[in-house]
Amino acid sequence: MKFARYTFLIAGIYGILALLPMYFLEGKNNLDYPPPITHPEYYYGFIGVALAWQFAFLIISRNPVQFRLIMLPAVFEKASFGIAASILYAQGKLASYFFLGGLVDLFLGTLFVVSYLKTSAKINDV
Repeated sequence: MKFARYTFLIAGIYGILALLPMYFLEGKNNLDYPPPITHPEYYYGFIGVALAWQFAFLIISRNPVQFRLIMLPAVFEKASFGIAASILYAQGKLASYFFLGGLVDLFLGTLFVVSYLKTSAKINDV
């Protein structure tokens, strides 16, 4: 259970630290990664939803056995960006900086799967 606790705690803290500054970087992103953002509602909507998941990770870390089922959509949250980033990068449509973020998500998603499997033994013990 400690593995799952630390995995989700670290993922949540990392995610907050990585995403929160994005609220203040729209202008910089427009300059560094053209073309400029034409639909800021998607940009800020993405950040908001992604941040909400980081707080869900922190909740899961408090009691992984109780919140075990939430790990399944958490795996999907990590896989959806990681897989999309990998495909876009392979097509030459994504900067390497964002691809690295996708790889981090795939790694964390794998750890989430391991956490899910490890907590099943604890459920059987209860």
